[in-house]
Amino acid sequence: MKVVSQYVREQRRYTKNDLKNKFFFDEEGVEKFIKNLKAYGVLKSVKNTDEQLEMSDLVDDDVEITDETAESGDCLYVFTYVGVITCGSRVIKVYPKYLLSKKDDNVLNEMKQVVKVLERYSRSEEQIINVFNGDGENRSFNILAVILFLIKDYYEYGIYTNSEDIIEINGEGEILWGKTIDESFALIEDNRPYYMELYTEKSVEDDMDYFKRLHECVLTECFRQLHTAQLDLLFDIDCIELSEETLEDFGDKDYILERIIKELNIQFNTHRQILLKTLYAYISQDRKMLEENDGISMFGTTAYHAVWEKACAEVFDNKLNTVLAQLNMTVPLAEPYNGKHERRQKLIEIIEKPVWQGVDTEAKTADTLIPDLISIPCIKGNDWFIIFDAKYYNLQLEKGKSLRGNPGVGDVTKQYLYQLAYKDFIEAHHITEVRNCFLMPTEGDDFVVKGIAKMQMLESLGLKNIQIRLIPATELYEHYLSDKKIDISKLKL
Repeated sequence: MKVVSQYVREQRRYTKNDLKNKFFFDEEGVEKFIKNLKAYGVLKSVKNTDEQLEMSDLVDDDVEITDETAESGDCLYVFTYVGVITCGSRVIKVYPKYLLSKKDDNVLNEMKQVVKVLERYSRSEEQIINVFNGDGENRSFNILAVILFLIKDYYEYGIYTNSEDIIEINGEGEILWGKTIDESFALIEDNRPYYMELYTEKSVEDDMDYFKRLHECVLTECFRQLHTAQLDLLFDIDCIELSEETLEDFGDKDYILERIIKELNIQFNTHRQILLKTLYAYISQDRKMLEENDGISMFGTTAYHAVWEKACAEVFDNKLNTVLAQLNMTVPLAEPYNGKHERRQKLIEIIEKPVWQGVDTEAKTADTLIPDLISIPCIKGNDWFIIFDAKYYNLQLEKGKSLRGNPGVGDVTKQYLYQLAYKDFIEAHHITEVRNCFLMPTEGDDFVVKGIAKMQMLESLGLKNIQIRLIPATELYEHYLSDKKIDISKLKL
């Protein structure tokens, strides 16, 4: 079986021939490949027009996605995913759309960082292993996610072990004083007892334990599969051999699964339970990552904009979910924000909620305006109130070129309204420096002052126009992964 492992760019427009040549398919194979990816929502089709062809190196998130079939030949195909997908013996590595100038064979370093960001994001959102992808007929065992979980778990916790507590006389373990006093003979000198024999206890790991060997065998198989798929380098994993045994050495599948269930029934450690259940899933599905079938496995997301938002919120010190009493401004909380109840409110909770009034009734909705992030830094001794909106867009805003990849009018108006929602809070604390700003990714190394977005009728209300800043994604991710903040002065707001 020949493994084909290739990079593609998110949101780039590919023809059927592009995919056919890149992944070495014949006509029937590429159509099956396309239908399979579309069924799992990671590939979309758009009309094959000159306008769409011009967008091959640009992005328009609002482009109409059509239901054209793969056979029609009238489609361009767009990956709406960032991460890794395996489909049969094909490995698809989808890198983010803002890496516009990179060649497909020159994105390894950027993609390794993106993988780490995806892992960090997944942990922060407390996401569990997606053991299955899709629903109904499109349901597929997510072998890649399970393999990665087992390997990461091994690096963090080591091999599954069962230990036995052994009591010895004069051993090196912990002294069992109760048993020693009850069962040993003591010599008394100067009214002090001296024991010639001390009972001690130590734990001994069973190197031949069934589950220890099974865990080592499965891990070795996982390492081999990752290496065969050419993904070990991308995930920064050193493939190692832990066992020379095969699963057949442990009995048939039903016997192995029965042993795991019995072990689960007597195992009360939460981590070990999760590991045993994951081993059960891996063995029960009896599926390899690069089989010639329609199975899909994935590591990544179709909503990378949420990852960008999360990373921006972390590095720009988001205060939305901070209680008012902990904002650490240069001035004390003003009335009416300083009451016993009000001090415990989060910054996001002081945004007004819509009220619906009837003839004889009134109701307040739960929903309201929700900014992406708000930072209240102290700059040169003064509090600033900065309303950020993390926009995962490739903006084209250059002389002689049409405007593309820009947020819609709703995004612009909401950004003005966020300032209006906090108008009373800002004035009550005498904050004179207020800024509105879109944050967009760039593959470059510099923070770029891109321009502004404005609407005169809202500007005339005294609201700040929205500044546009391009943020070096690599630098932002470095700060996100190391839990550091970015100096807001770099934005030149």
